[in-house]
Amino acid sequence: MDRIIEKKTWTKKRILTIAGIVGIVGLVAASWFFTSGKSRLNVDTERITISEVKKGTFQENIPVNGVVLPLTSILLETQEGGQVEERYVEDGTIMKKGQPILRLSNTNLLMTMMNSQNTVYNTLTQMQISRNAAQQNTVGKLTQMADQENLFKEAERVYLLNKKLYENKAIGLQEFKKSENDYNYYLQKRELARQILKADTVFVKQQALQDRQSFEGSQQALEIMKKKVEDLIVRAPVDGQLTSLDAEVGQTKAPGTRIGQIDVLGGFKVRVDVDEHYLSRIYTGLNGTFTFADTLYNLEIQKVYSQIVGGRFQVDMVFKGKVPKGIRRGQTLQILLSLSDARQALLVPRGGFFQQTGGNWIFKVNENGTLAYKVENLQLGNQNTDYFEVLGGLKEGDKVITSSYENYGTMQELVLKK
Repeated sequence: MDRIIEKKTWTKKRILTIAGIVGIVGLVAASWFFTSGKSRLNVDTERITISEVKKGTFQENIPVNGVVLPLTSILLETQEGGQVEERYVEDGTIMKKGQPILRLSNTNLLMTMMNSQNTVYNTLTQMQISRNAAQQNTVGKLTQMADQENLFKEAERVYLLNKKLYENKAIGLQEFKKSENDYNYYLQKRELARQILKADTVFVKQQALQDRQSFEGSQQALEIMKKKVEDLIVRAPVDGQLTSLDAEVGQTKAPGTRIGQIDVLGGFKVRVDVDEHYLSRIYTGLNGTFTFADTLYNLEIQKVYSQIVGGRFQVDMVFKGKVPKGIRRGQTLQILLSLSDARQALLVPRGGFFQQTGGNWIFKVNENGTLAYKVENLQLGNQNTDYFEVLGGLKEGDKVITSSYENYGTMQELVLKK
């Protein structure tokens, strides 16, 4: 007799099928939950920096490096070219104005000076010859004038006498006319002699002036050549310290070659390199500070060099108030250069977050300190070495994460774990 077999409700196959369906549904639900919600990351609070947004005094500044230089430096250049014949002092020597530094030799220059001397002597000799000739010529003209004057006076005497005699019928017309003609002739001769003498006087003066100008010109040329020869000895233009001397015996130096400089003692300035980005904001009168031997010192921009080289330009700063004792030429100083006056502002401390966010957003910590969420409407203004100026997105008392966001990827929230 056949036995009825009962059909099982929960077979193994059915159980596996249901389990698979439930698993798939669970995966879909989990996927929906995690993709539709905010991404989170657990973060250890000991590995981050949480800072508070505060109101305080803000002054925009930038860190720059400066090199200490003498307040006044005078470059030494060769006025004339030549070969270095002798060095009188060494680099670093304290010099007095006019003290010789080195001597150059230049044979061509010496020969030119000797030629100028010969020109002066020849010109002087020619002047003496011309003067003697002019004097002799003038004496001749004066002698002629004296002769003509004497002949005229005699002719005038005879003419006046014959005129009276003719009027008294004592002599004939022929004799009177002859004396009259002689009188007029010698009158003309006298006037001509006077004109010749006057012209000679003018000529002599002009010749003397030309000779004197020629002589003075040759003398000036000689003086210039003497000055050039004297310039072969390079001397200190002012009192100071000789630095950067670049001249060895035997070297040939062209005219205008820089061979060193004289640093005037008694004052210093600081030559500062600044990024070209700040050119429009840098002007004379801006202040800076630096620390030397645990003491704060003040500087002020005195001159701005607007020429840009390698993306940077330079400014000269002078000390305001006391100058640090022991400071030396060539020393490098780390300076905070102020770009604005001090003012009250909302501040957030500088930190590594800026490298990842560019200042466009930041993680803000909730009130109980358990969660940090993304604030995307952050607005930052100017900055200095310690703070960013907050223009919007945060308020006083807010706490934010200012350390680096490098490991946070695209996280929207950070779960803070202690």
